[in-house]
Amino acid sequence: MLIYPVWKRIVRFIAEDGQEYCGEPSDAELDVGLAMAENKSVLVKVLAGNSPLDLNTAFTGEEKTAKKILSPLTPSEVGTIRCVGLNYTDHAAEMKLTLPKHPEIFFKPNTCVHGPQEPLLIPHEAAGQADPEVELAVVIGKDCKNVSPGKALNYVLGYMTANDVTARIVQTRGSQWGYSKGFDQFAPMGPTLVSAERIPDPAVLCLKTTLDGKVMQDKPAKNMIFSVAEIVSYLSVGTTLKAGTVILTGTPSGIGHSYDPPIYLKDGSVLRVWISHGLGTLVNPIVQEGPVTLE
Repeated sequence: MLIYPVWKRIVRFIAEDGQEYCGEPSDAELDVGLAMAENKSVLVKVLAGNSPLDLNTAFTGEEKTAKKILSPLTPSEVGTIRCVGLNYTDHAAEMKLTLPKHPEIFFKPNTCVHGPQEPLLIPHEAAGQADPEVELAVVIGKDCKNVSPGKALNYVLGYMTANDVTARIVQTRGSQWGYSKGFDQFAPMGPTLVSAERIPDPAVLCLKTTLDGKVMQDKPAKNMIFSVAEIVSYLSVGTTLKAGTVILTGTPSGIGHSYDPPIYLKDGSVLRVWISHGLGTLVNPIVQEGPVTLE
């Protein structure tokens, strides 16, 4: 059984003194991502530990102003990102696909991990076809293997907003999705990690993507085909999920590829990827890479 940490909502950040800290936003209701995008002051209660995986950390009594919000977990803490495709009933319907009998699993490398306010560089290989996908990210807090759905949530540390960026034309090249979804920076996550203690039932969460002022996706997590507990259990069978493992749980309907004509990310796009209950908003500015020369 996971012992929950003292914090309910954690951020990893650079303070005005230039040092990196972990802490809890002093305003329990503040959307940290939007606040930073709007140049508002974000005050954080500092923790002694420097990682959300330090479950024994305590507050120092200090408060510091965040200058920059980082992804809650580092790439080395995350390791290989586990992902579930086609996990919303409405998304399966828009893609005209039958519901899967088992979770559709693919992987993203930890080089995809990206901060919640950093510019998102679309590589030249994905130009004119990059598609955002709002997804609920699950963070494992304690090593688990062969756990039942009934006990799976006991190993969940918390939840984050994530964006499973996808190069759609590249995706059609084969049956495996990892390459088209595995480019550098293709998994922004954060801005906060909300404790599972605060969200005992993740089905209550709502997910939304807004691109250049247009609401693209706006659906509840209750539309998942496989629940968070079922996903964690399935992934744990025969495989150890280490503490820090991040699991992306699928995206609802409204992906840019489903529109006629399709709507993709472009240089200068204003993208907002949001999940309710304090998880907050990713505010990554979109930058398109120019042509590259291979060595």
